Amino acid sequence: MDIYTGRGDEGETDLQDMSRVSKASPRIEAYGTVDELNAFVGSVRPTGHDDVDELLCEVQNSLHVVQADFANPSPDEDDPQLRESHVERLEGSIDVFDAELDPLESFIIPGGSTPGARLHQARAVCRRAERRAVALDGAEAGVNRTAIVYLNRLSDLLFTLARAVNQREGVPEENPTY
Repeated sequence: MDIYTGRGDEGETDLQDMSRVSKASPRIEAYGTVDELNAFVGSVRPTGHDDVDELLCEVQNSLHVVQADFANPSPDEDDPQLRESHVERLEGSIDVFDAELDPLESFIIPGGSTPGARLHQARAVCRRAERRAVALDGAEAGVNRTAIVYLNRLSDLLFTLARAVNQREGVPEENPTY
């Protein structure tokens, strides 16, 4: 595979079905932001916590599926797509890690240990990816809504992981003052 082809020099790119679209289209914004999120999640690992690292590796693989899903305007049944089982896996993981934590009673300031702060930042990028996916869904028909739900749940997981990692590392949560 060539690294450069010159096909994008005029501001357009190919979708999975080989149709050409502007690099500023909602579809490219959506899967490009998911790509950014995936790269950011990769920068979080290793966290120093094997269970978190294994889960983040699984998340990165699922994010590739989200990218493929968003890059394909007309998927066939056997094309990569996010499924409800992906969302259920996130929900189960949230429950497991949340069980380690004290109940959340107010907002917290993102930060803490290095991996905790990076997980909080990944959560913020995930929220942006979700907004881009919602914009794509509003602009074009046929967007896999399960992928949007996945991004919503993933931001919850990243928040929960940030809290869990910070607690494991003995870093107290800070609350904003109003």
